Amino acid sequence: MGSRILIAATAIILAAPIGAGVTLPEAPGDADFMAVDPAEAELGQLLFYDPILSGNRNIACATCHHPRFGTSDGLSLGMGEGGIGLGPDRVEDPDNPPEQRLPRNSPALFNLGAEEFAVLFHDGRIEVDPSRPSGLRTPLEDEMAEGCANLLSAQTMFPVLSQDEMAGHYGENDVSRAVRQGLITGDGDAWDIIAQRVAGFDGYARRFKAVYPHIETRDEISFIDVSDAVAAFMAFEWRADDSAFDRHLRGQAPLTGAAAEGMALFYGRAGCAECHSGPFQTDHGFHAMGQPQLGPGRTARFERHSRDIGRARVTGDDGDLYAFRTPSLRNVVHTGPWGHAGAFEDLEAFLRHHLDPVAGLADYTPQAVLPALAAAHDDFAIMADPDEVAAIADAVSRDPVTLDDDEIAALLAFLDALTDERALEGRLGIPDAVPSGLEVPR
Repeated sequence: MGSRILIAATAIILAAPIGAGVTLPEAPGDADFMAVDPAEAELGQLLFYDPILSGNRNIACATCHHPRFGTSDGLSLGMGEGGIGLGPDRVEDPDNPPEQRLPRNSPALFNLGAEEFAVLFHDGRIEVDPSRPSGLRTPLEDEMAEGCANLLSAQTMFPVLSQDEMAGHYGENDVSRAVRQGLITGDGDAWDIIAQRVAGFDGYARRFKAVYPHIETRDEISFIDVSDAVAAFMAFEWRADDSAFDRHLRGQAPLTGAAAEGMALFYGRAGCAECHSGPFQTDHGFHAMGQPQLGPGRTARFERHSRDIGRARVTGDDGDLYAFRTPSLRNVVHTGPWGHAGAFEDLEAFLRHHLDPVAGLADYTPQAVLPALAAAHDDFAIMADPDEVAAIADAVSRDPVTLDDDEIAALLAFLDALTDERALEGRLGIPDAVPSGLEVPR
C-alpha cells in the first residue's frame, strides 16, 4: 500500500505545474520506443562501422556519426567523400579531394528509435506518409523501395546515394556510376550493388540468415535488410532516457540548484518548450530561427548560389522559408557545433542567438569548425550579402526573450541535465573489427 501511495504522489508532483501555467512532460518509457532484437542490433553495429557501405569503401556511417563526437562529427559542415581522418582532424585527401563540404551539419542520433519520430533530416524530406505505396514520403517519391521496417531504416538508405557523402564522385566506382545513371531501385542498382558486396562476406551472410527468417541464401540479402539492421543498431545503441532530468521526472532524484532554475525557465518564461516540447524536447516541427548560413548551401548541381531555404525546398511553400526541424535536445551539450549549418561552436552563443534571432544574426561572429578545403566555396558568402541576411531575418516570427547572465547560466545547467552518460558511451560500442576487414573508424 505504501509503495502505491508513493507512486501516486510522485505522479501528482510531476503533473503539477512548476510555475504559472507550466507543466513538465511525462518521462519516456519502454512503450515509447521500437522493440529491438539484440542480434539484429549486433549485425547493425558491424554495418554501421564498416566502410563497405560506401562507394569507394572508405567511409562508414560512423565517419560522420561517431560516439566520440556525440554521434555527430565535431564539424560545422562535414567532409564526406574525399576526406581522411575523423572529426575536427579530418582533412582532404590530396589524391581525391572533395568537390565541396557537406551542406548541413551532421545531426545527432539519440532516440531516433522512439515511436514519435515521424520526420527526419533538417528539412524533413523523409517522413511517414501512409498515402504512399512505401508508407513514406522521400525524395524518390513513389519510386521509393517498399518494405523498410520503419522510418529510421528508410533514412539510412539515402546517404549511400549521395556522391558527397558516401557514394563517391561520379564515375569512380560502380555505386557512383549507378547513381549517376539513375539506377536506384531494381537489380543492378546502387542499393543492390552495396547489398551484394555485403553478402559476399561469410561473416555477414551467416549473420543475416540467422537474424532474418526470410533470408535463406546470401543472394536474398537486400539493401532494405542492411538498412533495417543499421536502424535497429541506432535505436538500441543511442536510446537516451536516463538523464538527470529523466530521473527528476520519475521521482527518483529531483533536480536542484541552477539546473532546477533552468528547467523552470525552459518550461516557463524563456519559452523554449514552445518548440522543444515533449519528452525529447522537440515538437518535430519546423521553425525559422534566423540561423546563420555557412558553406555551399542546399542546392541542385546546376545552381550557383549558397542559399539553404530549409523546409521550403521540400514543400515549395514560402511560409516554410528558412525553417528547419526542431532538434531533440538530449545530450545537446555534447553534439556541437550547433545549428543546421553548425554556425556556433559555443553553446552559450547559440543559446543567446536563439533568444533574439534577428539581433543575433546581425551580430554573428564566425566561430565555425571548418577544416581547410581547396575546392570550398566562400563559406561565408551568404553572411556577407546584406540581402541574403535580411531574407533569413525576415522569416523569423519569434519575439525576443530577455534573460540575464545568471538565467542563461541556469538554462545551460538544465541542458547539461539532459545528458545520458550511458547513451553517450553506447551500449555495444565500437567493434574491434568488421567482416569486410576494412578499417573501423575510431
